[in-house]
Amino acid sequence: MPTIGDTSSARSRGDDPAGWAFPPADVAALRRIIDARRDIRRFRSDPVPSALVRQVITAGHHGPSVGHSQPWRFIVVDDPQLRDRAAAMADRARLQQAGRLEADRAARLLDLKLEGLREAPLGVVVACDRRVPAVGVLGRATFPDADLWSCAAAIENMWLTARALGLGMGWVTLFEPEALADLLGLPDGVETLGWLCLGWPDERPPAPGLERVAWSKRLPLEDVLMHDRWPTGEQPARPPSHLRVSAPSQDRMVGATDRADELLSPPGSLGLLDRVLDRLIAIGGADLDGGTLVLAGTDHPVVSHRVSAFPASTGHDVMEAAVAGRSVGAVAAVSAGLDIVVIDAGMDGAPVPGARARRPRDTRGDLVGTDALSSADVDRLLEAGRAIGREVAGRGLVALGEVGIGNTTVAAALTCALTGIEPAAAVGLGSGADAEMVGRKLLVVESAVARWAGRVVPRAGDHAPVVTGPDVVRGLLAALGGGEIAVLTGVVLGATEAGSPVVLDGLAGSLPGLCAVRIEPAAQAYLVAGQVSRERAHRIVLDELGLEPVVDLRLRAGEGVGACLASSLILQGLAIRRHAARTTDSGTPTP
Repeated sequence: MPTIGDTSSARSRGDDPAGWAFPPADVAALRRIIDARRDIRRFRSDPVPSALVRQVITAGHHGPSVGHSQPWRFIVVDDPQLRDRAAAMADRARLQQAGRLEADRAARLLDLKLEGLREAPLGVVVACDRRVPAVGVLGRATFPDADLWSCAAAIENMWLTARALGLGMGWVTLFEPEALADLLGLPDGVETLGWLCLGWPDERPPAPGLERVAWSKRLPLEDVLMHDRWPTGEQPARPPSHLRVSAPSQDRMVGATDRADELLSPPGSLGLLDRVLDRLIAIGGADLDGGTLVLAGTDHPVVSHRVSAFPASTGHDVMEAAVAGRSVGAVAAVSAGLDIVVIDAGMDGAPVPGARARRPRDTRGDLVGTDALSSADVDRLLEAGRAIGREVAGRGLVALGEVGIGNTTVAAALTCALTGIEPAAAVGLGSGADAEMVGRKLLVVESAVARWAGRVVPRAGDHAPVVTGPDVVRGLLAALGGGEIAVLTGVVLGATEAGSPVVLDGLAGSLPGLCAVRIEPAAQAYLVAGQVSRERAHRIVLDELGLEPVVDLRLRAGEGVGACLASSLILQGLAIRRHAARTTDSGTPTP
């Protein structure tokens, strides 16, 4: 018998093959922990002691690994800005996933709370260091992905340990792996296995969440157990597929959902609106009872290419009616309990003070051959918008609206540059357009996007340029323009800096939100998608922002009409949260 290591003998092992077993009480405890493990989505904001965090990660580090390679690397994230950027990425991926599902499954998925990135006090990212060639690691030459499996086993160790300690853990994989790696600065060859939310749970589910909402159920063991080989007769059922062909703090997020749970109504009874209300309350909007529609308008020389069914004078008429309080957008704003500020984005981005909207007098380019705006124009409009955004933020919600004949062409070009989609996927009919006009719009957008791409990436490049950061976004707004989009981008930045939620409108009324997020990612947490319009590119922009629309009425109105309708629902929802009866722990209604 050896004097170190395994001190058992062949005889002792033969006499008692089960002698290595733990006591029955330990086995039963392990079974209870395995059965009670849950993918937690709701968390308290209370801090987790560092000793417990270390205990959870140590359990992962004691996991099995191929060739004892220990490929795992544990990144503990407690930076709120990083967590919020990760949450925005997950929001986008969630909508993209829903877009691939059957309609009913998509709706049910969107009703689910799939992650607690904003609420959990900590994130732990398990990364797999794959920089060593597989053939150089024992066991990976034939199964090169065994290192990833090792990291997954480490995660299960962490999960069970967290559960035993009373901590909640949620495994979030709603990310593009490359985007998450870029966010964390991972070198080439190091891959993530998603994001683990870690904290004290704000739920204690008796069964797995997707089972409780009837998304799926655990299969009987007999359905997944086979002997010796895959059966040749009746095949086991395939896994089901449903394919169709500066942010709020954890305390505030948790507090908002806690207060909602106290209502004398089933949790989540307002559907998507409840999610919107939770976020607005978390950023301090519980007492909002009004707001402002910021309506910006300008001319677009691109109309010279016959891309609009209406003359430029129509935009002037709408602006004048808005100043007089009689445009469709102005009436919608008043009906929703909102004030209105009208901005002439063709001059200096200042609010219109008089009874008539001033005519733009600056000469601008047509997108095809020349830039839509100068760099000085963009800087002036952004700063003017920022000032207006900060000012109106004190009045409550900020709803965006725009007026600009030809601006669906401008918006399509901007969407292509911001998201990388092809012009053919972005160009829509627009109000009153016909097939020939759509063809002209497509040619204009293709030319404009090619002109922009030629200055930011080599012409031989295969990929669309990444538009992010203040300087690049400013350059894009100058090249492809939209004075109203530039000034509203400033409004979004100013309003969100002041802590006010911003309700987006149609395609041209949502692009300021996307531009603002590319300048300041934390702005995403303050944005609400008021509607999704008929424009083909609009849903793509909302998906990029990770936002679901409050209303889907196939609107073409512009002018902030959809944002006003959504604002009315939001304000009513906030009133319900404030005034509806609540329950005590015993279920007794309280005022």
